[in-house]
Amino acid sequence: MEPRNHSRLPVFLLLGLSEKPEIQSVLFGLFLSLYLVTVFGNLLIILAIISHSHLHTPMYFFLANLSFSDICFTSTTVPKMLLNIQTQSKVITYAGCITQMYFFTVFGLLDNLLLTAMAYDRFVAVCHPLHYTVIMNPRLCAQLLALTWLISTLGALPESLTTLRLSFCAVIEIPHYFCELPEVLQLACSDTFINNVVLYIVTGMMGFVPLTGILFSYSRIVSSVLRISTAGGKYKAFSTCGSHLSVVSLFYGTCLGVYLSSTWTRASQTGAFASVLYTVVTPMMNPFIYSLRNRDMKRALRKLLCSMSSPQGQQQ
Repeated sequence: MEPRNHSRLPVFLLLGLSEKPEIQSVLFGLFLSLYLVTVFGNLLIILAIISHSHLHTPMYFFLANLSFSDICFTSTTVPKMLLNIQTQSKVITYAGCITQMYFFTVFGLLDNLLLTAMAYDRFVAVCHPLHYTVIMNPRLCAQLLALTWLISTLGALPESLTTLRLSFCAVIEIPHYFCELPEVLQLACSDTFINNVVLYIVTGMMGFVPLTGILFSYSRIVSSVLRISTAGGKYKAFSTCGSHLSVVSLFYGTCLGVYLSSTWTRASQTGAFASVLYTVVTPMMNPFIYSLRNRDMKRALRKLLCSMSSPQGQQQ
């Protein structure tokens, strides 16, 4: 295959998780179900927080934005996969592939940074409870949210822009269900040294710095909780962090699992299946974690569902 010239853009083919026709319908039903659960579950979280004034606190403010980010994160990959299965087409345009890579990175970074902001919120709540409302004021929350969006949108640019300089063959087969940057770089016909350097720098900075912030916050939280004399006080302090800690563990655990699976095996199909964990499963699980482990959220969701199902509930 000849490398493309600048007058003709390449065509990308997403091979998906399986090329067997009998499995395509199963994958379509499975991913459609997972996607709908993810979207409606996170929408319920957002609506519950908006409609109940007792949830208008910094923690739930960031949680609502995390739910929105999760919807967008999953929507960058799954709808295109479902469309390709339904139309029996594997094609994604060059512009579509670059756009998908950019927004996939944006919302992945946004998830990571929002979890860091939520860790800081829990740190202030546990370690400085008397000054919590003063420190975590609406202005600071808005500034933190704006900062996470700014870093995410700008942080995703270097990887996407450096991809534009690469030359590709006329038709490129990607053994994945979306345009994942490492897979695309492996299929380039030109030198990818600069791209790999940018990839490692961005991934390192955007992964290491937020994780360090989260670990620092929880080290201070643990230190403060251990100084509490009563067992009931310790449980109450830890319970305020349980849901967030579970989501953080799930997020970084799945990312680590995907990295290890790609390190131990070179099979692209294995990497594609592993990617399902953090692209689909993690955003789907977040609403369940917060609704099952959080008493206030369970109460708000129950009221919201009652008000949606009956006129009498809405009057209440």
